[in-house]
Amino acid sequence: MNKIQILAWAVLVALTSSCNFTEEITLKEDGSGKLSINFDGSELMEMAGEEMKKTNEKAVDSLISFKDLLEEKKDSIATLSPEEQAKLKKLEPFKMHMVMNPEEKLMKFDLFSEFKNVSEVNDAFNAFQGANVLGSQKEGAAPAPMESSASEVSYSFANNSFTRKAKILDQEQFQQQIDSLQGAEMFLSGSTYTLKYHFPKKVKSTTAEEATFSADGKTLIYEVKFLDLMKDPSLLDLEVELED
Repeated sequence: MNKIQILAWAVLVALTSSCNFTEEITLKEDGSGKLSINFDGSELMEMAGEEMKKTNEKAVDSLISFKDLLEEKKDSIATLSPEEQAKLKKLEPFKMHMVMNPEEKLMKFDLFSEFKNVSEVNDAFNAFQGANVLGSQKEGAAPAPMESSASEVSYSFANNSFTRKAKILDQEQFQQQIDSLQGAEMFLSGSTYTLKYHFPKKVKSTTAEEATFSADGKTLIYEVKFLDLMKDPSLLDLEVELED
């Protein structure tokens, strides 16, 4: 498989199978840092690995730059509306590292972006879903229009205070997404979504009452059921106050 095929397959697997996502943010004191969405599908590979070995699929360890991918497809993207082009441009800061090894039964994806200010970061999970728009296209074809997300997540960090807040943009579309999950509830019931935030100082307090912390108090870990989050994006809304 080439990189485009791998990308399409990776995103499809992550979004349609029992999955465990980790949203990881590393913040520095100046407000810069890194945001990533990690997907570990090794449990799925435990089941599918033997079948993949029969097809002689080779191990993959690949890095995809969406900036380069958008440049590669710039002619076809230019045929889209300005609104659609703007949606695709949101992918530009991201890169995706993919590791798949049927022999070792490994399947891991990491979509990540570095930032100068976390408030400027795009919603990484929606970007992960949008990655499939580029990955699923046939060679030379224009990317299909991206579906507008029914919700978005915003981040802020200033004066030792960090916030993560989700907002529903289109209630009707959001309800349609919830309705579409009904057939997959049993399949997704074991899936999780975990926040893992690394701060430059020790956490003084947080609104996430069930969060756990590293030994030095600088890393916050908060896990919820993936299905619950899809039904209520505000489930992971939180505020964090750091020590002076």
